[in-house]
Amino acid sequence: MASGNQTSVTLFILQSFTDDPWLRAALFCLFLALFAVALAGNGLIIAAIRCSPNLHTPMYFFLVNLAMLDMICTLSILPKVLQSLVGESTITFWGCLSQMFFFTWSLSSELLLFTAMAYDRYLAICRPLHYGALMSVRVCLTLAIFVWSIGSLNAFVLTGLVLRLSFCGPQLIAHFFCEVPPVLLLSCSPTFINDVMTIIADMFLSGMNFLLTMSSYGFIIASILRIRSAEGKRRAFSTCSSHLVVVSVYYSTVLYTYIRPGLGSAGLLDKAVAVLYTIVTPTLNPLIYTLRNKEFKASLRKLLLFFTK
Repeated sequence: MASGNQTSVTLFILQSFTDDPWLRAALFCLFLALFAVALAGNGLIIAAIRCSPNLHTPMYFFLVNLAMLDMICTLSILPKVLQSLVGESTITFWGCLSQMFFFTWSLSSELLLFTAMAYDRYLAICRPLHYGALMSVRVCLTLAIFVWSIGSLNAFVLTGLVLRLSFCGPQLIAHFFCEVPPVLLLSCSPTFINDVMTIIADMFLSGMNFLLTMSSYGFIIASILRIRSAEGKRRAFSTCSSHLVVVSVYYSTVLYTYIRPGLGSAGLLDKAVAVLYTIVTPTLNPLIYTLRNKEFKASLRKLLLFFTK
């Protein structure tokens, strides 16, 4: 297969989780359940917010975008993982690039979206009198377009740079899906440009967005501490606690993966961390954001009653 340089490898082999058939069966059942919960949970979030006019606010608008990105991430990774647990752990060259693109797109956009969501909570708590003007429909749409566009641009660049490389063997990807770092390790040609662009993307998307998100929450926490009543503090913190939990889990796993030494290895801990941000987090996000949200639970109850009539 030719792409830029001559590429003789047309099929990659994904590293399996285990060779034990009973453990593979258990993992298949677990991942299948997580797959169903992730799609159903995020789908219900989108449907409930779409059908409930009282949820047409900036916070829920960004939550819909998060649910859509989680579904893209889940659909790009889990079907191939499930197939590899019961059948062959192979993926074509173009299938690998497709998986890499959609995963990178969802990951990049999600990191940017967390910053937008943190900014929304900052305005709601620290500047409540100006919130309506500062977070108007136009601003929300602009932020969403920026998030999706920059995420797709990053995915196009990083995936496009892989096309210029030569792959002449080996075929084994030391990971359970096609992520940029382990795929670069298989290249027969120099990957200096790819490595530099990956580091730049990591610094911008992970590093800068992490600092912006934490800065927003620094101002939010300082503002909450100035509230005199305990009830006021509890109410203010409840509006951003779910987002803070999701951000903490997501960034801790992503930063570990992309900043740690020995990038591209696939030890047991590396796989466990990758499972957290590719499979578990998209499943938990709907639960974290909705379990303590009375408004959303009421709207979801109405939606379920409508469909069960």
